[in-house]
Amino acid sequence: MVTQSIQPPVSEDAVYNKVARRIIPLLFLCYIAAYLDRVNVGFAKLQMQVDVPEISDSVYGVGAGIFFLGYFLFEVPSNILMEKLGARLWIARIMISWGIISSAMVLVNSAWLFYGLRFLLGLAEAGFFPGMILYLTYWFPSQRRAQVVALFMLALAATGVIGGPLSGWILHEFNGVAGFKGWRMLFLLEGIPSIVLGLCIPLLLSNGIRSAGWLTQAEKDFLEKPLKQEDARKEEIPLAQVFVDRRLLLFSLVYFCCAMGLYGTGFWIPQLIKNTGVKDPLYVGLLTAIPYGCGAVAMVLFGRSSDRSGERRVHFAIASLLGAAGIVASNLYRENTLAAMIGLSVATVGILATFPLFWPMPTAVLAGTAAAAGIAWINSLGNLAGFFGPSIVGWLTDWTKRSDYGLYVVAAALAIGAMLVLFFVPGRNARNSP
Repeated sequence: MVTQSIQPPVSEDAVYNKVARRIIPLLFLCYIAAYLDRVNVGFAKLQMQVDVPEISDSVYGVGAGIFFLGYFLFEVPSNILMEKLGARLWIARIMISWGIISSAMVLVNSAWLFYGLRFLLGLAEAGFFPGMILYLTYWFPSQRRAQVVALFMLALAATGVIGGPLSGWILHEFNGVAGFKGWRMLFLLEGIPSIVLGLCIPLLLSNGIRSAGWLTQAEKDFLEKPLKQEDARKEEIPLAQVFVDRRLLLFSLVYFCCAMGLYGTGFWIPQLIKNTGVKDPLYVGLLTAIPYGCGAVAMVLFGRSSDRSGERRVHFAIASLLGAAGIVASNLYRENTLAAMIGLSVATVGILATFPLFWPMPTAVLAGTAAAAGIAWINSLGNLAGFFGPSIVGWLTDWTKRSDYGLYVVAAALAIGAMLVLFFVPGRNARNSP
């Protein structure tokens, strides 16, 4: 008698946990390497302005933000190329090129070189974050996406927890090593992990479900089924229409408000803590870990709650308004370290929680090339806030000699984002499925 082997049924939670364990840690590490630059430039400022007097607060704000102009120009082409060429090679290219340019910041000796390298860094990194969001849609259906995005974007918080103290320690301990000031060593050392990870990506990352040799055929079929069902219900928007679609422009405006909160405060947190009376860069770095640690917990809790309830808009609005309230509180008590830290922690909780709640909304309505271009278009337009946020804070700080006025503008942007989602994003686009 010939016995036919029967494969056991696939457990839903088991297979998704298997995928998450395989891909999320790698994406997480890559995002930490990417976001280290957003952290280290804020710490480098603490010493850079002494060595390069041209870099005033307004010059720093423009330089920190000009990164996003390069990002804007190449974001959509980069994401389309990733879809065509595959995630492995394209993500590797992005990481190696931005690691080299990030380390080249060691050469900064003028405002114009600071501007130029920051712009090139934006060109190099363009496509990384929307590429990661697109890549997650290859594996996880929309009803699981908020929590998965939260796990990936924990890297934002982890970089604040790890990168802040690390940056402060490098400034403190490496000042004078090899004849370099601490801030130059900071740029040199923190670009290296991106290059190393970029070289490893082709060996460790699968392009998608079909190319994943670590999945059984039954698991591949199981993972593909809900994704095909979703794609059948999604709208395939022509590429040319992506740039003028009213829904995508609305999502871009909402994301602009999220990014305004993230970058308007993130680039300035070290300076805000220093302004409360904490002078040692090491202690500034250690204190920055507190808000980001709170934010890490909030991202997971908000994402899990949103996935379980299937509701996005109210969750998003609560998080965004928390961010605005925290910014206001931290500035009202800006001369008291404890009170300012509580305010910054509340602000970071709200700001970071908006991101895993936001991305399941537009990805629930986009398919095919429209998904690649649409995600990149939303991210590129929204991330222009990365230019305006730090720039506004810098300009107003130089003009008024007070940092709080610019941050009140950032808080207002977060409140506007909450209102846009509550009153203008249709309920069906904020659910788990279109």
